[in-house]
Amino acid sequence: MASVVGVLAIWQISVEFVEADVLPAPYLVLRSLIYHTGDGELLFHVGVTLIRVLISFTLAMAFGVTLGIIMGRFKQWDAALDGILVLALNLPALVIIILCYLWFGLGEFAAILAVTINKFPIVVVNMREGARAVDQDLLQVSEVFRLSSRRRLFQVYLPQLYPYLLSSARSGLALVWKIVLVVELLGRSDGVGFKLGIFFQFFDIASILAYSFAFIIVVMAIEYRLIVPLERRLTVWRT
Repeated sequence: MASVVGVLAIWQISVEFVEADVLPAPYLVLRSLIYHTGDGELLFHVGVTLIRVLISFTLAMAFGVTLGIIMGRFKQWDAALDGILVLALNLPALVIIILCYLWFGLGEFAAILAVTINKFPIVVVNMREGARAVDQDLLQVSEVFRLSSRRRLFQVYLPQLYPYLLSSARSGLALVWKIVLVVELLGRSDGVGFKLGIFFQFFDIASILAYSFAFIIVVMAIEYRLIVPLERRLTVWRT
């Protein structure tokens, strides 16, 4: 709360030195947020963007975690796919978005695919490093004590990957929603990114900030109401 109050104070002080059209005061942004919420448009477009974020995030995590573990466990797969992974990591997000739209049209499939491809390589890298860091001695001990495959997986192997998984989820959520906004700006007719493009044309900075803060609040709620409690539950064995 102290950091939030500090940012608002700096914001309010900065307003005194610039024109209101360039940096609207916090109360003007709040008034715009209330207005757009009241007419129903903000809730609709935030909901559309959130659905795209969740779908893209889920797909990127599912495929990224699977491939990352495989590459970390098997050197042959790692050697075969490492070059492609490096290429995917360095390919600009904008290029991927444009290509997906050109190849698959300005539809939902292209939008979701573009976001998933942009996030996917980062998850692979994190999970590959996690799979490499797994303590093989612990796995051998579990074999000596003849633990079942299920217990070995859920009680010995996966707990060592949880920090990497949670790190990928946290960074992924922050990255995915930013890419979704670019995807919506370039080729969709709804969503927060689409609305930001319209407000940009009219130089409506108050509405741009209102929509941005609305979705930031949603993402922060997911972080503190879902990811943080999940992290505490999954890493309780470390305390």
